[in-house]
Amino acid sequence: MRRLKKWLGLGLSATLLTFSLAACNGDKSSTESTNGKVNLNFWVFGSAGYDVLVEEYMKDNPDVNIKVNFTEMGDLHNNLFTSIAAGSGAPDLTMIEVSQVSKFLDAKDSFYNLYDYGAKDVQENYLDWVWNNGQTPDGAFMLGLPTDIGPTTMYYRTDVFEEAGLPTDPEEVAALTDTWEEYHQLAKTIKDKTGKNIVDGPELLFNALRDQSPEQYFNEKDELIIEDSPYVKEAYDFTTKLIQEGLVGQNGLWSPEWGAAMAEGSYGTLLAPSWMVANIKANAPDAGGKWSVTTMPEGAGNWGGSFIAIPKESKYPKEAYEFIEWLTSPEQQLKSFSNNGLFPSAPSVYTQDEFTGFTDDYFNDLPTANIFAKAAESVKPVYMGKHYPIVNAELITALTNVAVNKADPQKEWEEAIKRIEAQLKRQ
Repeated sequence: MRRLKKWLGLGLSATLLTFSLAACNGDKSSTESTNGKVNLNFWVFGSAGYDVLVEEYMKDNPDVNIKVNFTEMGDLHNNLFTSIAAGSGAPDLTMIEVSQVSKFLDAKDSFYNLYDYGAKDVQENYLDWVWNNGQTPDGAFMLGLPTDIGPTTMYYRTDVFEEAGLPTDPEEVAALTDTWEEYHQLAKTIKDKTGKNIVDGPELLFNALRDQSPEQYFNEKDELIIEDSPYVKEAYDFTTKLIQEGLVGQNGLWSPEWGAAMAEGSYGTLLAPSWMVANIKANAPDAGGKWSVTTMPEGAGNWGGSFIAIPKESKYPKEAYEFIEWLTSPEQQLKSFSNNGLFPSAPSVYTQDEFTGFTDDYFNDLPTANIFAKAAESVKPVYMGKHYPIVNAELITALTNVAVNKADPQKEWEEAIKRIEAQLKRQ
């Protein structure tokens, strides 16, 4: 807890105003029941559509009143850290994004252990690797029940492939890119025939290889392993090799240029998770039929997904858990998929008719749900670590310097390691 407070102190002043406003708006945990009802405050980020499901739950459970508070993902996590450090202001229920789970597990004394409320009884509902991400490495403490996930696949522009004289059928494209070396050859073919890059920036290419790895930045003791374990360096080296061969663009992820390139079709492939569908459609609304999707070279990884936890400040953990168990059940996950595109972490959904029959006309009527499901079931479990964002940010900075400033890859790697180690010493 001492280390937690030190970490929290760094972000306290930056988030104090937001936290204060949230608390003043009555979004903290309920302290008493009114009119015979249990009041629960629920912090949510993104377009989860949980407000609709909450209304359904309250209709069937008239003794429970749930207030949903939507906010931006970064603000939610900052406010949550601030609240639990101060011992005041946390909600009864909160979403936590998967990359933040290890940090909050480090502060598990500020949360209820969901195993004490029956979580073990629903474990079989979820993919094993997803479940493991929500608990301590020894399996003794469960922070939250899983909601959605982000299995990774390869989106590609059919018009670019046609221009390069390549097949466009998903199965044929998958056969062309069974390995990363074959993907490298595909990149060179597209460049030679069309002058276009295989990807529009380095980050998603690096992410795709990293997320397939059995190890990433830390071991389960939260020791930095990227200089001893080969996988992250191999992902970095493959990405910088393609950058130096002129096969990778310079657009930063989430930049206006990155969004515009989706509509323009100025590159061949987009290596990304299932939830990227919404971004593609939003950035390229008139490109329906020009985007397709198939399997990732050498298997899938996972990027994204969330859990729902109960902070210790809640006076109603039993009622809060009963709601979480209902909200994350396979039945409700199918509704979240149908209504908001949240990809289920409960594999029993993958065999239901409403799911298996789903096709997307934007992607040439492909059964995209089945493609993402196969990817989800092939993901290998990996430990992310509480300081994952620090390492990731520095490696992306290094890759960006190589792509944009033509910096030396090995020198950038070594400088990134120095920055990472310096930051970790301050935690």
